[in-house]
Amino acid sequence: MTLTELTSTEPATGEILWTGTAGDADAAVANARAAWPKWAALPVTQRIEAVRKYANRVRAHSDELAELISRETGKPLWESRTEVDSVINKVDISVTAFAERTPQRKLSSPDNMRAALRHKPHGVLAVLGPYNFPAHLPNGHIVPALIAGNAVVFKPSEKTPAVGQFLFEMFEKSGLPNGVVNILQGGPETGKQLSASEDIDGLLFTGSAQTGVALNRQFASRPDKILALEMGGNNPIIVWDTDDIHSAAVLVVQSAFLTAGQRCSAASRMIVKDGLYDRVIKEVKRIADRLIIDGPFSNPAPFMGPVIDNQTADGLTESFLALMSHGGRPIKHMARPIDDRPFLTPGIIDVTSMAERPDIELFGPILQVMRVNDFDEAIAEANNTRYGLSAALIGGSASQFDQFWSHSRAGIVNWNKMTVGASSEAPFGGIGLSGNHRPSAYYAADYCAYPVVSMEADQAKATIGIGLKDEENGN
Repeated sequence: MTLTELTSTEPATGEILWTGTAGDADAAVANARAAWPKWAALPVTQRIEAVRKYANRVRAHSDELAELISRETGKPLWESRTEVDSVINKVDISVTAFAERTPQRKLSSPDNMRAALRHKPHGVLAVLGPYNFPAHLPNGHIVPALIAGNAVVFKPSEKTPAVGQFLFEMFEKSGLPNGVVNILQGGPETGKQLSASEDIDGLLFTGSAQTGVALNRQFASRPDKILALEMGGNNPIIVWDTDDIHSAAVLVVQSAFLTAGQRCSAASRMIVKDGLYDRVIKEVKRIADRLIIDGPFSNPAPFMGPVIDNQTADGLTESFLALMSHGGRPIKHMARPIDDRPFLTPGIIDVTSMAERPDIELFGPILQVMRVNDFDEAIAEANNTRYGLSAALIGGSASQFDQFWSHSRAGIVNWNKMTVGASSEAPFGGIGLSGNHRPSAYYAADYCAYPVVSMEADQAKATIGIGLKDEENGN
């Protein structure tokens, strides 16, 4: 049954923030299809000018957008402000990426002809956005798609429709032609209707591996449609030889618990050298115990807010209990400070003795800990996952990082840095269940246009020099 009524509530308070109705995917796609030819025919300079006007409008309403993100996701206001900054900065980054990744250039050719490389837009692209970064992540698909000359149908997460609607209004009020960007509100059924549309030329997705795999199956018989999947992770962070235990612990806590653990690049598994275990665990727990967990506008400012809703909080609590029941030893128990709200305290659990560790994305503030004896074992444990998004080594030597980098199966491999906080000026993506080899961020330009190579001459002059019968005798 199609979801027709939508309600968004604030995770921190339970108050209703936004209500609306689900849209019609076919109508939204038809609107985009009608608008696309004129948009694609515009010079790229005019398309860039249009998205710059959009960025300026977002900048003018940045406080309003940051507050809305915090209200709808529960994340602290300071973090929402960084998300808004990323939305604005994405335009300049995308302009540079478009010029670098999809250029027009001449190729070497014989004297009597020209060879050229150009790029064309696909047409109508669907964008499915997530709830954890409801402005930044879909914006990271939409802006490059528009610059390349595509029209867009954007379906926000049904958990953050208000932010999606706000973004659409920013595009609409910045002077883009009608139909170039279209909003499609709705739940999973609306998303399925959009992804199944014959009139989209591709789909750009950020979300769970489960949904991404379903989309991959759906598009398997449609190689004519572009599909870019940015999915989740079960990301490792290794703590090895280091004298600065405090800094190591800070990096672990930030990697695991920023955004209440609701980042696809968040560290889910800490792998620690046995000889450092006691000191590292003690410091990680000490810092985790100090984290302020509160509403987004609280004073003092919280480190993290709630997870997105009570259903998610219930699932994470059950996951922590399941780890305990299968041999996990709790180091810091996960708790619900407010019974009817989705606030969670960070959970830390030692799973070294578990016979089988679940290889799933626990999208929340749960950190699993494993102790190992040697560095090869640490790398093997880090790679013991079907995912492959982000990995980090804290401590160790330069040669050990070289070894870690060489053997890590991940798209982001860091040294003495968090697993989270990737730059928009670099590609962002992973392997395995983390993506389908179409990294986003700086490389989004790659999947928003396709290359066209042309051999050109002013006049048609051609002869066949071999393999023809003689005209007089037919030999």
